[in-house]
Amino acid sequence: MKASDFAEVAPLSLTRRDLGGDCFVRARKRDLERLSTEVMQLREFLPKVINGDFIDVLHKARSLDSLREERQREQLRQECLHFRSRLEAVLTKLQREREEKLVLREQLWECREQLQQQAQFCTGLGAASCTVLWSASCREEAIRDMLADVSQPLKMVTQLTEGKLEPFLTVAGQTLESFIKSLDEEETPQQQNYNSHEHQFVLALAGIITNVAAVTCGRDFISSSALILLDTLMQLLGLMKQGVFPKLKVLMLMALYNVSISVKGLTYISESPTLSPLICTLLEDQDSEVCLQTLRLLQSLLVEGDVAMRLRPLLQHSLPLGRVRQLASSRHPTLSRTAQETLEDLGCLASAEKDQ
Repeated sequence: MKASDFAEVAPLSLTRRDLGGDCFVRARKRDLERLSTEVMQLREFLPKVINGDFIDVLHKARSLDSLREERQREQLRQECLHFRSRLEAVLTKLQREREEKLVLREQLWECREQLQQQAQFCTGLGAASCTVLWSASCREEAIRDMLADVSQPLKMVTQLTEGKLEPFLTVAGQTLESFIKSLDEEETPQQQNYNSHEHQFVLALAGIITNVAAVTCGRDFISSSALILLDTLMQLLGLMKQGVFPKLKVLMLMALYNVSISVKGLTYISESPTLSPLICTLLEDQDSEVCLQTLRLLQSLLVEGDVAMRLRPLLQHSLPLGRVRQLASSRHPTLSRTAQETLEDLGCLASAEKDQ
């Protein structure tokens, strides 16, 4: 290869030192001629390629890009308007629901007031009706009429009441249970409202039950068809605290005592596992009438020999004899006499056991 085949050109990358001097690099003359040819060809063909159509296409492309961006902005604007309209609709609906809620709340308060008024009216009516029935049930003939056989000639009042005693006693037991279980645990005897319709209502119900059990046919009916009522009475007496509605306790104890006069009723009551602790608890009550009725119920249990012998082990270990002796020294004459009789009965029971 000849030296004439090379030409000298400036270097592709130069430093500051190189720029200051005459520095060259060698390149093939053929490569330089090829490069010059390509440049000339580009100068010749480039105007033919980049003509007006290409420029129009380029402008159209740019216009399309602008149009697409504008459409996207328009679409976003429409979506924004759509969401705004939905938001306004939701806010309008929310406001309407708030207004409806206020109206419903007012109606609810009105209904509560009406319901409370109706409840007070029904309670007052029930108290008045049961008080009248309580007074009427003091007559033995009224209890017999309630339990009279259908085949017998009945009066109009008997025809209306016949067959209703069992469901009445069931409702009475449920009402007593609801009333006692609704008592506030923190309620003190001073806070009790003895004149309330509720208290008068349950008091009358307990009085009716007591009067029904005071009649032979009535206590036999309870001993055979209202055993759940007896369980409820003993359970509720155990739930009531000392000093809470003592008159209601007295009536419930009187009802149990009246039922215990029947052999079947006495057997059922004595078999209850809650009876012995119940008697021990009630003897500690500060109300003299509660203690008196508890002692009478205990006496009724001690009268029947078989029942007394069965209960003696339980009473011997749990019965507070010291409390009974204290009651025997009470200034209340009936309570003192009944407590002394109870001690005598317990002494006779102990002597009979030793003789055996």
